[in-house]
Amino acid sequence: MSLGHRGTFILPRSLLPLIWLKMASGSGPVSALWTEINRCGQNGDFTRALKAVNKILHENKDDVTALRCKIVCLIQNGGFKEALNVMNTHTKSLTSDMIGFEKAYCEYRLNRVDHALKTIQGIPEQTDKLKELYGQVLYRLERYDECLAVYKDMIRNSQDDYEEERKTNLSAVLAAQSTWENTSAEDLGLPESSYELCYNAACCLIGQGQLSQAMQKLQKAEELCRKSLAEDSDVTEEDVEAELAIIHSQMAYVMQLQGRTEDALQLYNQVIKLKPSDVGLLAVTANNIITINKDQNVFDSKKKVKLTSAEGVEHKLAKKQLQAIEINKALLAMYTNQADQCNKMLASLQTQNPGHPRPVLIKVAQLCREKQHNKAIELLQRFSDQHPESASGIKLTMAQLYVTQGHVTKACDILKSIEEMKYKPGMISALVTMYTHEEDIDSAIDVFTQAIQYYQSEQPGSAIHLSLVREAANYKLKYGRKKEATSDLEQLWKQNKKDVHTLAQLISAYSLVDQDKAKALSKHLPSPDTMSFNVDVDELENSHGATYIRKKAAKVVGESQPKEQGPEGVKKKKKKKKGKLPKNYDPKSTPDPERWLPMRERSYYRGKKKGKKKEQVGRGTQGATSGACAELDASKSASSPPTSPRPGSGTGTATSNAIPPRQQKPAAAGATRKKAPQKKKKGGKGGW
Repeated sequence: MSLGHRGTFILPRSLLPLIWLKMASGSGPVSALWTEINRCGQNGDFTRALKAVNKILHENKDDVTALRCKIVCLIQNGGFKEALNVMNTHTKSLTSDMIGFEKAYCEYRLNRVDHALKTIQGIPEQTDKLKELYGQVLYRLERYDECLAVYKDMIRNSQDDYEEERKTNLSAVLAAQSTWENTSAEDLGLPESSYELCYNAACCLIGQGQLSQAMQKLQKAEELCRKSLAEDSDVTEEDVEAELAIIHSQMAYVMQLQGRTEDALQLYNQVIKLKPSDVGLLAVTANNIITINKDQNVFDSKKKVKLTSAEGVEHKLAKKQLQAIEINKALLAMYTNQADQCNKMLASLQTQNPGHPRPVLIKVAQLCREKQHNKAIELLQRFSDQHPESASGIKLTMAQLYVTQGHVTKACDILKSIEEMKYKPGMISALVTMYTHEEDIDSAIDVFTQAIQYYQSEQPGSAIHLSLVREAANYKLKYGRKKEATSDLEQLWKQNKKDVHTLAQLISAYSLVDQDKAKALSKHLPSPDTMSFNVDVDELENSHGATYIRKKAAKVVGESQPKEQGPEGVKKKKKKKKGKLPKNYDPKSTPDPERWLPMRERSYYRGKKKGKKKEQVGRGTQGATSGACAELDASKSASSPPTSPRPGSGTGTATSNAIPPRQQKPAAAGATRKKAPQKKKKGGKGGW
């Protein structure tokens, strides 16, 4: 959301001439009081002047000059309500032509803008200061055209020290028109001598979408502001930053529009930390931070939304700004699952502006979150019927809801009912895609036909017309409607008879429908010599799309005969590596000629022996032995030299590297094993 525009206001002048007249005709203590009022008015001490005026009114409560002086003192001290009460209680003495400006000014400062406008219109004589107030009132009422006329007249017909202020106000009106009414600002040749004028010029550029130029203007406004404030020795750095806050916030808005959200967020937070006194600036900055957060960082958004509800914000911002803030509040309530609060806000927004589509769309989103799609579609249909001027966006949302529910044909019917978008290329593409998805080729072709007829009557021969004809022909050829495609292709070929591609498509289509017509059209094809003219065959074959690439022959350097190659020139043949032989290979023995055959296929294979029991090594009851076991018993071969124990044997000397007993393998066959002890039976006396 863009910020407001910089304007100034000229305060009412004091009534010193009237005080002089009264002082000349008075005498005694009253004359001394008038002298004191005159001196306080020149020094700007309106509080002391007010005390003297009250003493005069105590003696004569209907003194018109004293009443007018009291009103001026109250206005200068900010007592607008008290000043207005004085005017309302002395209506007989103070007529509208006497205190009309002061009354309108008090009403304006009390934000009673409509009353101020009526008061101004009821004053017969329009002075310069009254015109200035009139222009400011019109600006607050957002009647920019009338306000622009007032300021133009004042600049043209007045010559005083307030010309730069009036130009600033005029530039603010132009910026407001560009921002809120989307109108191109009139170039009045206003100078950019002050940072307010430069800032307003940047606002005009933002309204026109010229963001880069607007950023340059804002940077220039920052420089001018720093220079103008540097001349005042009483201004501190904090005061400078506070004055630059509105420029920095507008810079952040431009960054946000450019997609530089991180930079914009950083600058927004800097403005928030300064805590400027302008509640309107704080509200707009906080609102823009909320728009960056969206449905993320909701806790920060809930903190920032409080700044948008500060007292007096409604009098500082335009109606569209206030409306945008309320819409964002409703969206935040929806994201935080506060359905009741969201519905209350939306009801208030619809009451204030019944034709605005945003509250309805948020309500629809809330219903969709609650899985009430039918109610959402009914709400959209009812709003589009009541407000046809906003129906286009509403119908697009309806079509989207129908698509999400799988009702593609209904969505197409809704899209076709949007008259202002019916024949746009994007809409035609969407309709054709959706009908194709539903395998309704006839309806898709009908969409093409209606669009081509529309552009044939409105923009014949235009680029969009010819592109639609080409797409329609390609679509019909794709789905086998060659007879229907011929008319479109003929139309394209007549527009450009040098288009060989279209002619080839047309001949291909006619070859399946009317061969005589295809032969007649083939005469218009260029000759092979013409088509192959300036074609580089080598480049074509070596291109990326070629399926076969011809190998180039080796180039022979010169015509000299190849030299006889000597022994050094002959290429040495690589020696074959000998295969690895098995470890137990014996070169003296003759290898088995049948070693390559499987064992079953060899001549000497006799099969497995059957009927003979194998010796059961280690089988049977504990302590049982067999004949072969005696040979395997290592304890009987005492004369043999000691050897290293083999894995699995229980004999041999223990070494430091021996496997611990709990990790040893079972004893060899024939060794005895201890009988495992059995548990005692309950109630029995036995041992093992």
